[in-house]
Amino acid sequence: MRAKSEPAAQPPSSSSGGASSGASLDPIFHLLRVLPFSFLRPPRLRLKLPSLTLPSPNVVFALLLLTYFMVVSGIVYDIIVEPPGIGSSQDPHTGSVRPVVFMSGRVNGQYIIEGLSSGFMFVLGGMGIILLDLALDRNRAKSVKVSYTSAGVSSIVLAYVMSMLFIRIKIPAYLR
Repeated sequence: MRAKSEPAAQPPSSSSGGASSGASLDPIFHLLRVLPFSFLRPPRLRLKLPSLTLPSPNVVFALLLLTYFMVVSGIVYDIIVEPPGIGSSQDPHTGSVRPVVFMSGRVNGQYIIEGLSSGFMFVLGGMGIILLDLALDRNRAKSVKVSYTSAGVSSIVLAYVMSMLFIRIKIPAYLR
């Protein structure tokens, strides 16, 4: 291994002196590379690049919130498995068929409405956290802060209670 101060040894060149490394000695290659451009000229195009404007922060927030809702609702599962929108069960005493929204006892499966309602509760809780963050702004009036705080706390509590209810319907012996 050579030391850093020593220059690298140059391999001997088979060409005679001034030929650059990109040049080829093949005359046909030279003709194909030079001849068409001796009588053909590229057109002078005056194309304008399209001007893209950035979306507003509210549009970005709405798209992110919609994406979050779709992901936590299980839209990928719904597309792949194609479950029914709502289930049904027969009452053993009367024999009537009643609709069922949650697949009780089956953790790895869901109806479409079950996923959408759970996803809505997650989004509601997230919006409550955002409202609590907005209530901390010092430039807002006190009445607005109070309304943001009460709406934020109530949406978080509602989302938590409903999510726990959904879990208890889904898994009957959970946390008991």
